[in-house]
Parts: sequence; C-alpha cells; structure tokens
Amino acid sequence: MAGIALLLELLRKNPSVSTQTLHSYGLFSATVAASAAAASVGAGRPFASRVLFGNGGISVAFSDAGAEWTEDYISNLQSASGNIFRHDSIKYSTKEYPIDLKPLFSAFRLRSLAMTSLRSFLMFYLPLLEPRSNINEDDDDFLQDSSTEQHIDLVVPFKKSVKQIIRETTVVTTRRLLERLAVHYVSHRMAWKLLKDVPKSSKRKAGRGMPTFVYFYSVSRTTFRGHLLGVVASWLVQVGIEIYRCFSRIVKDEGEGDKVAKGEQLQVLGKKVSGVTIRCGASLVFASIGAGIGALFHPSAGQWIGCAIGDLTGPIIVTVCLEKVLHVELL
Repeated sequence: MAGIALLLELLRKNPSVSTQTLHSYGLFSATVAASAAAASVGAGRPFASRVLFGNGGISVAFSDAGAEWTEDYISNLQSASGNIFRHDSIKYSTKEYPIDLKPLFSAFRLRSLAMTSLRSFLMFYLPLLEPRSNINEDDDDFLQDSSTEQHIDLVVPFKKSVKQIIRETTVVTTRRLLERLAVHYVSHRMAWKLLKDVPKSSKRKAGRGMPTFVYFYSVSRTTFRGHLLGVVASWLVQVGIEIYRCFSRIVKDEGEGDKVAKGEQLQVLGKKVSGVTIRCGASLVFASIGAGIGALFHPSAGQWIGCAIGDLTGPIIVTVCLEKVLHVELL
C-alpha cells in the first residue's frame, strides 16, 4: 500500500509524466522497486513496533529522493547530449572543395590568343632590332657597308612565331584535358589541389600567421601541385613533336634503305625525350622554389613572379650544369 501511495503521490506531483515516459526513462521500474522495498519493510515490522522504530521513513525518503534525482539527471543528460551534438556538428563540419573548371578551348579566346601571339612575335622579332656593332668604324667603311647592306628576312621569324603560337595553344588545351581527366579519375580532394588557384591560396596562407619556413614550404608544395598539370602538358606536347620529327625522318630515309640511320634516329629520339624530361622536371622544381621565395615578399604577385622566373630559369640552369660540370649534352 505504501508503494501504491508513493506512486500516486508521484503522479500527482508530475501529472505530465505518462506511463510511456516513465518506462522510457526508467522511472517506472525505480518507483516499483521503491514501492516493493517499502512494502517489504512495512510487512516485516509489526504495527505496534512502528511506534518505537518509526514508519520506515528512511526507505520512503530514499525512494522520493531517488525519483527526484532521476528526473534531474535525465534533464541534465538531455541538455548535455544536446550540447555534445551541437559541439560535434561544429567540430566535424564537412569542408567543401570547390572546383572551377576553365573552358576547354580557353586558349583560343580573344584575350589569351592575343597575349600568346604578342609574346611569340616579340620573342622572334626583337633580336632583329639589335643595333649592329659598327660604331667604331670609319665613315668610309660605314658608307660602304650601308650601300651593301643585306636585306633582312622577315619570313623565317614569322614562321617560327606561328609555330610557337600553335605550340602554346596546344599546351594549354592539353592541360584543360588533363584537368578534366583529373576530376573524373582522381579523388575530389586531390583534383581540388591540382586545380587550385595558387596565388589566392598563398594569400590565404599569409593571413594565418605561419612561421617563415613553414609558409615557404606550404607555398612551394601548393605551387608544385598547381603547376604539375601544366608541366605534364608541356612534356606531352614536346615529346609528341619529337616523336613526329623522328618518324618523319625515318620515313624519308626508308626510300634509301639505310637501316643504320633508323637506329640512330631512335637513339637520338631517346636522348631528346630524356632531355625534355629533365628540363620539365627542373622547370617544376625551380618554379616551386621560386614561388616560395617570391611569396615571402608578396603573397600573390610575388608567388606568380617567382613561379614564372623559376619556370624559365630552371631548365637553363640544369642544362648548363649538366653540360659544364658533368659534360652531359642535352639535345
């Protein structure tokens, strides 16, 4: 009876608590256990001894305290679990890797094609504007040389400029193809690293307050990844050109039936492919180092300038070192 009275008193104090809620939180089992304990205590003591030993208030008080403590514990557990879930949602938030693919034929746009054409024509026509070294000569010799001045050939630089334009546009288009292959065949995170805008990434890294060496290493590594597809595209185009030249020479020599010339052409092709590979590797490594050094002066512009300088000077430095120091000739 004492257990039933305790259960009715608990329901009276908390009318919103239903039987399903009690079962779900374990309150019903705790109440039944407390009621059974109180009933057993009440049954074990005679009615007359209750005057001396009391009404078992310790057991009832313990049951009430247990019920109240369980409700507080449940409320605290709910709030704590909510805080944990909110904390985990912040801590384990998924990072997005946006990939911005440029158009496949972006090299043939008006601005890109105009810049490529201007650079190519200046590369082959500027040497023709160099002054001749006849300043210390006599006037008579000067007049004699001017009368017999040879005509400057403008057709050969024009052909070379057109070939350079075709080569650069082919390299850019090949890179766009490699970018699409990377998006489809590698992980999304790796594709994002290969297609990342390196100057913007260097600027973001500069705002994190990294140490100098860590910042240099981070920018160099990011530049290495971002410049990799461009170097691979350049390597593919150069190797393709060398293979075409080799087999065109072999086809021309087949009419003469010279098998020795064919073997020599293949050896020359192997040496040229090795030279192209070494120069492209040097371009990639020196571009990464130059970008890291340039980023120390300016995060975005310095990185771009350092990458361009390293890309141009890397193959030259490696070629000179191999030819002068190791006496290895790169074709």
